[in-house]
Formats: sequence, C-alpha cells, structure tokens
Amino acid sequence: MYRVVLAIDGVEDRTRRAVSAVADLPEANAEVAVTILNVFEEFDAIDDSGGRVKSSDLFENYETPSSVELAQDLLDQHDIEWTFKREHGDPAEIILNTASDVDADAIVMAPGSRSPVGKVLFGSVTQGVLLDADQPVIVA
Repeated sequence: MYRVVLAIDGVEDRTRRAVSAVADLPEANAEVAVTILNVFEEFDAIDDSGGRVKSSDLFENYETPSSVELAQDLLDQHDIEWTFKREHGDPAEIILNTASDVDADAIVMAPGSRSPVGKVLFGSVTQGVLLDADQPVIVA
C-alpha cells in the first residue's frame, strides 16, 4: 500500500488539484491509502477589546472547511481509501509530523495560485514542507 498525506486547506480549487494528483497515481484506487490532513494554524492575537485570543482556545469550536468534505467525496468517486485527521499548530510542522507518524510514502499539497513570475516561488508552508520532508512532495 502506498501511503499519502493529503494536506487540505479551506480552498476548494486547491483541493481539487491535490485530489487530482492523488487520483493520477498508478493504481490509485487499489494501492493508495490517503490521510486527509487539515491544520488549524496556531496564532496568538489581541481582539478589539484588548484581550488575548489564542488559537488553542478556538480549536475545539473550529468547523472543518467544506474543502475537506470535497476531498472525501472526490476520493470516494475514485474509490481511494482515506482517513481524516484534524490538527492544530504550525502547518508545515504538523504536515511533516503526520507524514512521519503514518509512515507516508509521499505528501501531496496544492499551493495558492500566483502570478507567472511567482509560480517559481511557493508559500511558506509549501516551502517548509519541501525543504524538510523525508518523502517526495507532490505539488499539484
């Protein structure tokens, strides 16, 4: 079995691209198992009243984005086995740790769209994963 971590944010277009990359893997419907991963990014901020707001205080009530359900539906349409994991913290670090925890063979992610010149650059999460991953990273 070829194990893949599929990092999904809240953007449906990116989700479609990432799932398409998984579905294009050889024998994806028989030989690929996917861990869909959604990370609620850690933050610490000050609200309008001057009080501190921590992401850890909001995580329990965090509603999983519709893009996760879209990924699940698309993988089901391709008969690809999946599990779902929701985490809180630094996205690049969580993606890498999850890949290690599930003994992933690859990580699949789709960065945001950029200008023609900007396409050679990646966002900080994608860049962090590319630089530190022990497995191949498929950028859709």
